[in-house]
Amino acid sequence: MDLRYKLDDTPPFGEFVLSGLQWLAISVPGIIVIAKIVGGLHFTDQSVQISYLQKLVFVIGIVLVAQVFWGHRLPLIIGPSTVLLIGMIASAGFDPTTIYASIMMGGSLLFLTAVTGLFGLLQKLFTLRVVAVVLLLIAFTLMPTVLGLLIPPGPVLPHQSMSFAFLLILCMFVSQRYLPPVWKSAIIFFAMVAGTCAWVIIFSSSSFHAAPRGLPVLSGFFHDFTTSFSVAPGVLISFLFCFLGLSINDLGSIESVSVLLKLPDMRQRVNRGISLTGLANLASGFFGVIGPVNFSLSPGVILSTGCASRFTLVLTGVLLVLLAFSPAVLGFVGSVPPVVIGCVLTYLLTFQVAAGFATIGQEEKGFRLESGIAVGLPVLMGTAVSMLPARILGTFPLVLRPVIGNGFVIGVLVAFILEHVVYKERRGAKE
Repeated sequence: MDLRYKLDDTPPFGEFVLSGLQWLAISVPGIIVIAKIVGGLHFTDQSVQISYLQKLVFVIGIVLVAQVFWGHRLPLIIGPSTVLLIGMIASAGFDPTTIYASIMMGGSLLFLTAVTGLFGLLQKLFTLRVVAVVLLLIAFTLMPTVLGLLIPPGPVLPHQSMSFAFLLILCMFVSQRYLPPVWKSAIIFFAMVAGTCAWVIIFSSSSFHAAPRGLPVLSGFFHDFTTSFSVAPGVLISFLFCFLGLSINDLGSIESVSVLLKLPDMRQRVNRGISLTGLANLASGFFGVIGPVNFSLSPGVILSTGCASRFTLVLTGVLLVLLAFSPAVLGFVGSVPPVVIGCVLTYLLTFQVAAGFATIGQEEKGFRLESGIAVGLPVLMGTAVSMLPARILGTFPLVLRPVIGNGFVIGVLVAFILEHVVYKERRGAKE
């Protein structure tokens, strides 16, 4: 690769600022998408939802700077984890304190497994087929949530919102296909801006819920921390499975950039990066927000810009921290219609599905019927569980509902059974 700026280079001031702003434009939409969903799950008051967004932006900004200097030390963008979102949806009905206490415990365990070397043993469970299942399940089990965003309650009829969503998603993928590489990384940002404007113009301002009036320009958010532990076994088990998926996402993101830049000390970077991700989730649980993970879209940005300098992300992190103290600015930026949020989430999850298929294709012996079963059944069962109506989920015991009502957990369990029990001997015999 012909990189203009390598890992430890510092670009000239102008390019340094432009690169930092580009990373900011990439990271903010993903934060808003997840914050809008999670904030809506826990709170009805819009001002409280803005406070939640403030805390999430602050945590991600701090963690981003920490990863650049003390973690994996790579040009990797960070954002809220979609796999933890699955756990939160499955744990709906439980007190938020219980949910965030589980995230704190999951982050602590992830940190301990990384620093003690036990993460290497866990990696052996995640064969290519299991990793493919994890990637596919994250996408498919979130589709009921996406569908709820694409057909929101309100004056706009379902067929109108679905038609709007179809056209916006199509425009995003046409742009992804034909735009120059340097612009592809900003598609989500432009889609959120253009989609919001188009929604207001087409369906009038009556269907647009702007940020609450009177939000202060500057305000703190250091309150409502998770200071008491309320542990529910079902919720904790559900999140522990989710953290398995998070760790695989984190590992894949770190390794993708390390391999791209041909770095010799990849093992140390992986251990430091995952350790810090564990601590970041511990801090997130304390702040009462969803935990972060390293995102895998960074290699595309590096290749398109020719800039692999990790220091440009320091500016991004600092700007996120400063942005966190302004409810008025975040309220304005976060005034995105649910349909547009659903379109962006669909766009992101499509790449998750593509990554799952690409993982299956890496099998040395090629794709076999056995592989189709080992991947297909867990995905089918996990998707089916995630689509169970609320009246059926309500018949499950409350303590078990976060586990047996979590399609991701059920799918991963089935994948482990098929991969390491049902087909283990047959695979060994063939080898």
